[in-house]
Amino acid sequence: MADIKSLDDLKSAVADSIPAVTEPAAPKTPQRDSLGRSYATGKRKDAVARVWVKPGTGKVVVNGKEMATYFARPVLQMILKQPFTIANVEGQFDVFATVAGGGLSGQAGAVKHGISKALQLYEPSLRGALKAAGFLTRDSRVVERKKYGKAKARRSFQFSKR
Repeated sequence: MADIKSLDDLKSAVADSIPAVTEPAAPKTPQRDSLGRSYATGKRKDAVARVWVKPGTGKVVVNGKEMATYFARPVLQMILKQPFTIANVEGQFDVFATVAGGGLSGQAGAVKHGISKALQLYEPSLRGALKAAGFLTRDSRVVERKKYGKAKARRSFQFSKR
């Protein structure tokens, strides 16, 4: 490095230190088990979902019940259908999921996260659309803990002058 006296010397030294561009990586291979399913774990708040995805007719079973029975609210059903809509594969995959912990909203988010990850493992070409929609990222927001001397996490007790 001591023999660099001009800008041209610096450019050539930098060019020599940068490694040559290698050929692009091979495309990802699908990860499927012996039954032709892909497995992924989804998480949201305190809920954890184990999700299996396989080709089928679009049937979604959560904890042994149909999706419409387990998630009765239409908003929660819509959350579960989002990954299929974004990936343009509605009605092409069956989903079997077991979910535990948290409430219904967190469980729906956990199953959605698991479905997205499992779809991406089953068909790696879907990764771009799912990642662009933000479905492969775990939503890390959790409930803040209660602190001592406070009524809740941040709420103070009512002030009284006397």
